[in-house]
Amino acid sequence: MEQDQQFLEYVVKALADFPDDVKITRTVDEMGVLLSLSVNKDDMGKIIGRSGQTAKAIRTVLRVVGMKNDARVNLKIEEPEGSERATPGASEPYVRDTTVEDVIKDLNA
Repeated sequence: MEQDQQFLEYVVKALADFPDDVKITRTVDEMGVLLSLSVNKDDMGKIIGRSGQTAKAIRTVLRVVGMKNDARVNLKIEEPEGSERATPGASEPYVRDTTVEDVIKDLNA
């Protein structure tokens, strides 16, 4: 196992409540190294962090590890099966902007 993959596995398993569900695949192509991370759906919040700050920090350190080994390392976090991505405003009905003309029409109706 390469150093970048070992590092990622160590960090993610330390953060995860279900370390046995952590799976990392490593692919190398002309663009560099791609590490694909798969975790339990209950651990996604911990791995991504508030506003993505934890994932951003992991990616930054992975790039440093890659530079040390003359490689460009990228991290892809796979969305687990059965997860539901929350979309902003999805539960709220669509409300259009009210204009002055709309208010006048409603008053006259």
